[in-house]
Amino acid sequence: MNEDDFVNIGEIMHGLATRLWPINRSLTGNGVRETLNILKETLPDLVIHEVESGTKAFDWIVPNEWNIHSAWITDENGDKVIDFEKNNLHVVGYSEPVDLWLSLEELKKYLYSIPENPSAIPYITSYYSRRWGFCLSHNQLMRLNPGLYHVVINSEIKLGSLTYGELLIQGELEKEVLLSTYICHPSMGNNELSGPVVLNALAQWISSLLDRKYTYRIVFLPETIGSLVYLSRHLDYLKCNVIAGYNITCVGDDKAYSYLPSRNGKTLSDIVAKHVLKHTDPEFKIYTWLDRGSDERQYCAPGVDLPIATISRSLYFKYPEYHTSLDDLKFITPKGLEGGFIALKRAIGCIENNYMPILKTIGEPQLGRRGLYPTLSTKDTIDEVRVMMDFMSYCDGTNNLIEISNLINQPHWIVLPIFSKLLEHNLIEIIDE
Repeated sequence: MNEDDFVNIGEIMHGLATRLWPINRSLTGNGVRETLNILKETLPDLVIHEVESGTKAFDWIVPNEWNIHSAWITDENGDKVIDFEKNNLHVVGYSEPVDLWLSLEELKKYLYSIPENPSAIPYITSYYSRRWGFCLSHNQLMRLNPGLYHVVINSEIKLGSLTYGELLIQGELEKEVLLSTYICHPSMGNNELSGPVVLNALAQWISSLLDRKYTYRIVFLPETIGSLVYLSRHLDYLKCNVIAGYNITCVGDDKAYSYLPSRNGKTLSDIVAKHVLKHTDPEFKIYTWLDRGSDERQYCAPGVDLPIATISRSLYFKYPEYHTSLDDLKFITPKGLEGGFIALKRAIGCIENNYMPILKTIGEPQLGRRGLYPTLSTKDTIDEVRVMMDFMSYCDGTNNLIEISNLINQPHWIVLPIFSKLLEHNLIEIIDE
């Protein structure tokens, strides 16, 4: 991906989401593998791992693998009233195979709808208890006539494996930034596909950087069980080396920006997330650890305690389309995806370029003879110099760039070029923290 591609990054990401949209994904199965193989086309160094069913991951066990080939309900006339081929949310995730006739009253015990959101098909799963079921809009349910219905789910649940993808982008240091997203939901936009497509773009951008300070560990996992499996394999190393990171989910709509903290709430990831969102959207929504609901639960759990926070657009549970068919390719937009990408890109930039500067002169340096002070005084030039002077006033070797940016109320991406200019003119130097 070259620099011109990042100009159209929203359209590129939405195009990838459109390609991934029809694939039926779950905790395990061929849909996850197909998704990862598509991501591997643009991330050729992505390593795909298989973990056998029955493998222990702390207090959890990798479940049997589930694949579904087809499913439908027909009425007495043979007309399909529900068809998995038309929408893969129609079948309860991990449904066991079934082929039988039921009356409408019997069938209703296995049907799920949302009366208060009657046009939406709900997303329902039963990963760890054997059952079957169908999901449909409440409007569809109300249109079903009394009679007999033929119910077929052509699925299989058997020993297999859980699949995840991992990409390591080496930097100058062994210290790492962990970026994680999940690939276990069927056709939903914000809650599923926005995370993988934004992280895919971020990985390409990080790979394009000529000088990387930190190493980047990027993982595409089934939610919960996938992160637990990954942590069970790498926990000691991660605890020693991960200095920051983000769980990337729900980053595709254009309605809001959201921040959900790590359990600690004071990590570098938290400080950076709040700084970036303050200067990206002053009206961003701040949630608490009690609002958690994704893999930050595992990354920040007691005994794990990694510095992982969340930067999102409309956060899970907080929008009515969540976990329904209304979270579709229209709910996520190129503009929304681009906004999610930019916010996370800025956060990575803050982490990657967080130096500790100290002024090399006693007193204020003379900027004019170095061409850093305008020869014509106007409001614009005064404001520009004022930011530079404010920046230098905190270059005492006790504040890093993020801290200085917060002190002078300027975004890091405005302060960084000033830092680079002063460094170039030998007015400041970098000291070790």
